[in-house]
Amino acid sequence: MGTVQSELTGESTAIPLTVRLHLGRAAIQIVADEIGADLLHIKGDAVETEFRPTGLAGTDVDVLVRPQSVGAVDAALRAHGWSVYSTFLFGSPFGHAQTYSHPVWGYVDIHRIFPGIRADPAAAFERMWRGRLEKSFGGVACPTPGRVEQALILVLNAARSGTSAARDLHRVWRSSSHEQQQAIRALARDLDAGTAFAAAIGELDDHRREPDYRLWKAVSQGGTRAEEWWGRLRAAPTARDAAAILVRSLQVNVEHLTHELGRTPTRTEIAREFFARPARGIRELVRRAVP
Repeated sequence: MGTVQSELTGESTAIPLTVRLHLGRAAIQIVADEIGADLLHIKGDAVETEFRPTGLAGTDVDVLVRPQSVGAVDAALRAHGWSVYSTFLFGSPFGHAQTYSHPVWGYVDIHRIFPGIRADPAAAFERMWRGRLEKSFGGVACPTPGRVEQALILVLNAARSGTSAARDLHRVWRSSSHEQQQAIRALARDLDAGTAFAAAIGELDDHRREPDYRLWKAVSQGGTRAEEWWGRLRAAPTARDAAAILVRSLQVNVEHLTHELGRTPTRTEIAREFFARPARGIRELVRRAVP
């Protein structure tokens, strides 16, 4: 829960989570409108209530930004008081989002892609932008994806969210009509999201020959860190991308270590973590191998 301070009394007043999320979306949209950047509000309270019941609004704001505008949005957010909490490189296995924090509006995830969608990011965004809807948050008009697009995003999100997304998957996929399911499948094909989609609905083994099969198997079924990194290497579109992933696999995630410690780690702590990571990896593999 964020707080806002009165300029007259100096007292701080707590902002309820649902209110903060609504006003946070409005704030993000105003920043985007100022610089002429297109973005789509996704997940949480941006989702149509037919897919998510009232009361499940999430804990942060998620937006998908037109890829060409990511740099401009980043600069604008920093100029308006947001600070980077975790970067694209180290935030997830997919490098899909950068997280920002604000003392009043809380956290926002800026997505440059959505995990599982392998189509060209600019073309994928344009495809979803064409069918956009609109919701009002704090009196500000905020674009959202169309209903089929929202459904696909929730299904893809369920593939890497474990049991926490089981209700979304049931409501969006298993409770949908045959016609609705066919529309979601068609969009998944259009956006080249077949492997992630299959991982969510239990058909992953049909995609064993796909380059991202190992990654989605590890992510959706709880693989070890070593299996996840191997999956990332196999899914890399080019040799250069694979080389970059290999280099990152050897580096300490200083961002994560900072959040874990609650402060900037010392050089000694970073060095200790560097040597501790292989040992943890071996223990994971041993536990995986022993029934």
